[in-house]
Amino acid sequence: MNKTRLILEDGAVFDGYQAGYNNSVSGEVVFATGMVGYEQSLTDPSYSGQILAFTYPLIGNWGVPIRKYWESEKIQVQGVIISDLTTNPNHRLAKKTLNNWLVEQKIPAIVDVDTRLLTQKLRDEGVMLGKIIMDNNDIDFWDPNQTNLVAKVSPKTIKIHKPKIQPRRLKAQNLRGCKVGLLNCGAKRNILRSLLSRGATVYELPWNFDLFENNLKIDGLVISNGPGDPKIAKESIAIIKKSLAKKIPTFGICLGNQLLGLAAGGDTYKLKFGHRAQNQPTIQVGTPPRLARSSGEAGKRCFITTQNHGFALSEKKLPKGFKRWFYNANDNTNEGIIHEKLPFFSVQFHPEATPGPTDTQWLFDFFMEKFK
Repeated sequence: MNKTRLILEDGAVFDGYQAGYNNSVSGEVVFATGMVGYEQSLTDPSYSGQILAFTYPLIGNWGVPIRKYWESEKIQVQGVIISDLTTNPNHRLAKKTLNNWLVEQKIPAIVDVDTRLLTQKLRDEGVMLGKIIMDNNDIDFWDPNQTNLVAKVSPKTIKIHKPKIQPRRLKAQNLRGCKVGLLNCGAKRNILRSLLSRGATVYELPWNFDLFENNLKIDGLVISNGPGDPKIAKESIAIIKKSLAKKIPTFGICLGNQLLGLAAGGDTYKLKFGHRAQNQPTIQVGTPPRLARSSGEAGKRCFITTQNHGFALSEKKLPKGFKRWFYNANDNTNEGIIHEKLPFFSVQFHPEATPGPTDTQWLFDFFMEKFK
C-alpha cells in the first residue's frame, strides 16, 4: 500500500496508507464513536462534505450488503479514516469488501491511522478542516459548511410513496389515505420506511419545494435530517414557516430540529465537535402521557440514540411558545423542542436509527396521532 497523509488545518499530520479510491480530498474531519453500522453511516447524507474517522478500530468486518441496507443511493462522505481495515469479511449478507466498495464509489480512505489520538485531538481542539493527500498530490482545504450541502443531497423532483401494509391494519389505525409531506433535506431511507409502515402516503419533497404555492394538501409535515449549516437552507426555513402558520402537524428530525427552530424564531450555533454515532445518551424532560400511562413512569427518561450533527439549537433563544423537550446527557445541549399548545415538535437525534437503537421510534407514532 502507498503511504498517505492526513493533514489538519492546524498543521498536524497523521501518517497512514492508502485504501479505497486513489484521489486526494478535503473536507471537515469528524469522528463517530459507534461500533457497528459503518455501511449505514457512510450512506447517511448528513455526512456530506465530511471526512469521517471511525473510533472503533476494526472496520469492514462484515463487508458490504446490497443497496436495500444502505441509507441512500451512494456513499456520502468525502473520505474515510480507519485504524484497521478488514479485507476478508465474513457475513451471509456480504456482497463485497468495504475497500472494493470505496473504490467503486470513488471514495478515498487512509488506514493504519492512530484514530484514538486523532479523536482526542478533535475533542480537545474541536473539529477542523483536513485533507487526505495521496501520491503527494496536494490540494487546498475546503470548508463544506460554507456550501449549500442540503441542495446537493436533496432530490430534484417530487416522489410519491404509498404504503404496502394490509388494508385491515390501515382501518384499525384510522389512517387510510393520510398524506405526509417529507421535506427531504438529506433524509435517511428509514425515515421514509417508518412513515410508510404506519400507513401514511408520503410525498417526498425537494428541500426548496413550496407545497403551499403548489397547492399540495397534506395532513402533516416531516422535516428530515441533512448536512451542513442550517442557516444556509433559507428556502426550507421559509416553507416551514408557512407550515407553522397553517398549524399543520410538523415533526423535525436532526437538521429538521434546527430548521424548525429557526423557522419559529430561534437560533443555532456550531458545536465544538458535534455528536455522531449510535451511543448518545439523551434525556427527555417529562414523559408524554401515552408513555406515562403504559409504563407508570413520570418525569425524566434517558434514551440511547443515534445522532449525526455538528450544529445545535440554542437554548438561550428558544422559539416563543416552545419548551425544552430533550437534552444531551453529556453536554446538556438541546436535543429537541415541543410546542406547549400546537402540534409542532422536533428532535435532534434519529428516531429511525439505522444504525442504532430503536428505543425512540415511538416518536413516529406520536406524530401520526396528531392527525389521526
